[in-house]
Amino acid sequence: MLSTRSFKKMKKRGKKIVMITAYDYPSGKYAQLAGVDMILVGDSLGMVVLGYPNTLKVTMADIIHHTKATRRGATDTFIVADMPFMSYHVSLEETKKNAARLILEADANAVKLEGGSASRIEAIKAITDCEIPVVAHLGLTPQSINTFGGYVVQGKKDADSEKILQQARDIQDAGAFMLVLEGIPEKLGQQITKELKIPTIGIGAGRYCDGQVLVYHDILGMADFTPKFVKKYANLEKEIPQKLAKYVTEVRNLDFPASEHIYFPI
Repeated sequence: MLSTRSFKKMKKRGKKIVMITAYDYPSGKYAQLAGVDMILVGDSLGMVVLGYPNTLKVTMADIIHHTKATRRGATDTFIVADMPFMSYHVSLEETKKNAARLILEADANAVKLEGGSASRIEAIKAITDCEIPVVAHLGLTPQSINTFGGYVVQGKKDADSEKILQQARDIQDAGAFMLVLEGIPEKLGQQITKELKIPTIGIGAGRYCDGQVLVYHDILGMADFTPKFVKKYANLEKEIPQKLAKYVTEVRNLDFPASEHIYFPI
C-alpha cells in the first residue's frame, strides 16, 4: 500500500497520482484491480448512491458504513474518507473525535475536509495533531453549495484566485499532506501546484495538478448529470437497463431459466 510519503515522492518525480471515488465492496475491488493509487470514499455517495440532490444529508454513519465496505474490496489501497457536512464545524473536540472514528471504525488511512477559512485551518491542525493524515479541498467545495448558489466554478476573478492561493498556502502550513482542487481555472490549478510542496489532485482543475480524481459513476457513465470536466469511459446508464430488460423479457417468454440453469436428480 502507498503512504503519504509515497505521494510526496510521486510529486517530486513528476509521476501523476490517480485517485478514484468508490463507495462499496465491488467498486473498491474494481478500483484496486485497475491499479489506482488511492480511493476517496466521498460524500458524493449521497448523490450517486443514496439519491440525494446534494452532499449535505450524508452522515458520519453513512461514511463509516461505506468506507468499511470499500475497504473490504480494496484491502491494499490507500483510502481517504470524507468528513461529512457539520462533522468538523461545531468544535475542535468533535472534529477530532469524528476524524478518529473514520480511522478506527472505518479503517481509512486519511480524512478529507473542505474549505480554507480560519476555522478549517484550525481543524486541520487539530486533526494532524492527532497523527491523522488530512487531505484538504479548495475551489468548488460541494458542502458550500448554498453559499455559492450552486455548482459554480471558483477563482475566475483575480481577487478570488488570490484568496484560494493563500488558502492553499495556509492549508499546507497547517499540515495537510494533499490538496484537492475542484472547479477552478486551469491556470490557477497550475499556479497552486507549482508553489506547493504537497501534491494537488484536480477535479475540473486542469492538466497541471499532480494527479486527478473522478467519481466512479461518472467514469462509467452511470450518473444523472455529467459535468464538463468528466470523461465517460463507458455508458452503463444505457447498457444496464438494456441488460435488465432482456432478463425481464426472457423470464416472461420462458427463455430463462433454460436447461443449463436447472438442477436435475441424479
